Amino acid sequence: MYLVEDYFEAKSVAEAVELLAENPGRHIIAGGTDLLIKMREGALENVQLVSIRRIESLRAITGHENKNISIGPLVTFNDLENDQLIQNNLPILAETALTVGGPQIRHMATIGGNICNGVPSADSAPPLFVLNAQLKLQGKEGERVVPVREFFLGPGRVDLQPGELLTEILITADNFRNFGGCYIKFAPRKAMDLAILGVAVTCRLDEEHNFDEVRISLGVAGPIPLRCTMAEAYAQGKPTGEATIAEIGRMAVESANARTSWRASREYRQHLIEELTQRALKTALARAGGDNNAS
Repeated sequence: MYLVEDYFEAKSVAEAVELLAENPGRHIIAGGTDLLIKMREGALENVQLVSIRRIESLRAITGHENKNISIGPLVTFNDLENDQLIQNNLPILAETALTVGGPQIRHMATIGGNICNGVPSADSAPPLFVLNAQLKLQGKEGERVVPVREFFLGPGRVDLQPGELLTEILITADNFRNFGGCYIKFAPRKAMDLAILGVAVTCRLDEEHNFDEVRISLGVAGPIPLRCTMAEAYAQGKPTGEATIAEIGRMAVESANARTSWRASREYRQHLIEELTQRALKTALARAGGDNNAS
């Protein structure tokens, strides 16, 4: 049952922030694909909702003169999948969008909601981690910028202060130009299922076609998304051959400290991390213009 105590329709970011400041216990609703489930299951009752659906400025995907790209929190996964700017510059996000739910969900679910819910299975989190995305948050006291890697605090907990609203996801050009990327979602079913593991990888090559930079992020391996920093550091300057890729996969397992949950055991996740990291890296390498057959 959906028990709504009050409902407000914000027409601007300023109005939404004012409504949240009046009562920080109010809940933002955009696509509603996660919030409505919580309400139906009784996790939230007698809620006051602030709808931001009509704030058009939060719905834009914008390319800037400096080649940076801004994504509004109301951008749906269907938008990400089909937007030409995303396809041409951030194909890993378009690829990720296609893995989220079914067509009906992708038409409603927003990238902002996916991030702000803070659930370990958020598909958009690992790609945003390897893209070093920055989140712009607006509150009554002004704006602040938080790196996405610092935003997730625990299962269902994010660094969103009472009364704050996510207004922009910023990805700078130096974090995607000349990089190849890949996202792999592993789930029991190909569609309409939560991930047992999500792996995002981006890589860039140097002039000798060795790894200049590798970034690896895992979702659902732990209580929050994470970067495999040991594996990333090892990869720098290494040749792009099978032996290097195999070692990167093994080191990703060490970085992850995988957990057991009702969906998968720790041992099974460790196997998936090693295997899927290698697969994703090989695909990212090919997309970066490399050849992983080198020794």
